[in-house]
Amino acid sequence: MDILKKIEKYREEEQRLQWEGTFAEYLEIIKEQPWVAQSAHSRVYNMIKDAGIEEVNGKRKYKFFDHQLFGLEEPLERLVEEYFHPAAKRLDVRKRILLLMGPVSGGKSTLVTMLKRGLEAYTLSDRGAVYAIKGCPMHEDPLHLIPQHLREDFQQEYGVRIEGNLSPLNMMRLQKEYGGRIEDVMVERIFLSEDKRVGIGTFSPSDPKSQDIADLTGSIDFSTIAEFGSESDPRAYRFDGELNKANRGMMEFQEMLKCDEKFLWHLLSLTQEGNFKAGRFALISADELIVAHTNETEYRSFISNKKNEALHSRIIVMPVPYNLRVSEEERIYEKMIRESDVHEVHIAPHTLKVAAMFTILSRLKAPKKGDIDLIKKMRLYDGESVEGFNAVDVEELKKEYADEGMSGIDPRYVINRISSTIIRKDENPSINALDVLRSLKEGLEHHPSISNEDRERYLNFISLARKEYDDIAKKEVQKAFVYSYEESAKTLMENYLDNVEAYCNKNKLRDPLTGEEMNPDEKLMRSIEEQIGISENAKKAFREEILIRISAYARKGKRFNYNSHERLREAIQKKLFADLKDVVKITTSSKTPDEQQLKKVNEVVARLIDEHGYNSTSANELLRYVGSLLNR
Repeated sequence: MDILKKIEKYREEEQRLQWEGTFAEYLEIIKEQPWVAQSAHSRVYNMIKDAGIEEVNGKRKYKFFDHQLFGLEEPLERLVEEYFHPAAKRLDVRKRILLLMGPVSGGKSTLVTMLKRGLEAYTLSDRGAVYAIKGCPMHEDPLHLIPQHLREDFQQEYGVRIEGNLSPLNMMRLQKEYGGRIEDVMVERIFLSEDKRVGIGTFSPSDPKSQDIADLTGSIDFSTIAEFGSESDPRAYRFDGELNKANRGMMEFQEMLKCDEKFLWHLLSLTQEGNFKAGRFALISADELIVAHTNETEYRSFISNKKNEALHSRIIVMPVPYNLRVSEEERIYEKMIRESDVHEVHIAPHTLKVAAMFTILSRLKAPKKGDIDLIKKMRLYDGESVEGFNAVDVEELKKEYADEGMSGIDPRYVINRISSTIIRKDENPSINALDVLRSLKEGLEHHPSISNEDRERYLNFISLARKEYDDIAKKEVQKAFVYSYEESAKTLMENYLDNVEAYCNKNKLRDPLTGEEMNPDEKLMRSIEEQIGISENAKKAFREEILIRISAYARKGKRFNYNSHERLREAIQKKLFADLKDVVKITTSSKTPDEQQLKKVNEVVARLIDEHGYNSTSANELLRYVGSLLNR
């Protein structure tokens, strides 16, 4: 289907959804679909909930935020459960400004944009339908037409509570246009739209000297005063401020704490009482979610100012820290690259992962426990299994620092350096981890907001990420060199386990060819154990630990395999690689390889391309680099 047909189909769908009728007809809709009368907070919560909820390790994951926000499951769960859910239930939380606080490029603006775009789409659905008094610039709730003294009866009959009063303009229209006949007032279905200024408002601070409070609350239209005769006539007032237009939906206060104080005073009444003052009129009711965002420094300054005490209690602060998981950070970079014009450039496997390692290390705080370092902490946070630690340890680590993730390198810096690397290698559109680490290092020298102390720390993290990459690169080449790698590893492990079992049970092994009995192969067992630093004195304990692990798996009806013991797997990999080291070294470092070596190199390059995601350039670069590592 071409784009013009899609546009036509969208237009037809929008026309199909449009509805117009009298207030009496609108009440019939409410009787059948009472959710159309929900509050703005309730609509936002139901929008998030209707997108789907997934239980992961006892924690709720809201699918609404998938594909845009990564590694923020816990802050988002807290946001929904502690703010949106109780606010939807009309608890006092809805009378608070939602303030998202976090470091730059941490996802605050993305989160608000998602809520705005989500509401626009949700109001096109049956569950998110919104109706308003026709011709009202504030898209007022039709139920405000019900007089105060009848609202209890209405609640008993329809099960819907009404909050808010009819605006001065609609009060006048009710008398002049409809002769006070509420049932005849025209109602229409509306669709929230930031571009059309329907139900979604955005306020951004500018020069306090030039910015007018009318930007928030509307202003008098002086050209109509002669016609209507008075400034207090609502027809002579333009209800076009951001607070007016955001009614029934949400209002975003960009950098709220940078605003002049007079702009914040209007929020006191709006949050607590659900109304605000405009012109020479009675208080104007508004039903809207107010969400703002700021950084930690500005928030601390705001809190310390005694003038702002009235607002302090009307704000709910939700920290939005940086992501602390390597795999999720990779997804952030992938998304940012995908949205750019360089998405077709070949990025060698593990490039983004190594960049993410550096970034996450810069955000983590040193563990207070002496038996764990930053690399292990990084792996645990990413869900990797680290020998000697479990899920309880991870939770304890997270509790050590309340502000972890509120500082460090931001994703924009990393993407800027990746972009710089791509542009620099324009003739050869392929970049690898070393290119990016080099670019990250160069960028630190010219970064204006990094102190000398932090620069030294970050340079150390680049070195740590480089060491991690060295291990990854060796293993990648090792896998490519070993034909049927998993089979080789499995065979070696089975051989080792047979010998360990015989050793621990003081039994002998039987030679599969001759059938004669043999003692356990001590040389084989030690050659594997030495790869991970198991001393002669510790070998017995290590072998017994392996046997206990096998028994535990057997009791649960599980099979002990290559991935069942992290340290044993590491030892097997290193042993295989040690046996191959000379072959790899000779093959990769020979400037004039013979025919046999050339054949082997071509096989490895083909395997790296076919099975590991490299192209010919990055595969050859990887082989040369690993060759240089082995020759050191």
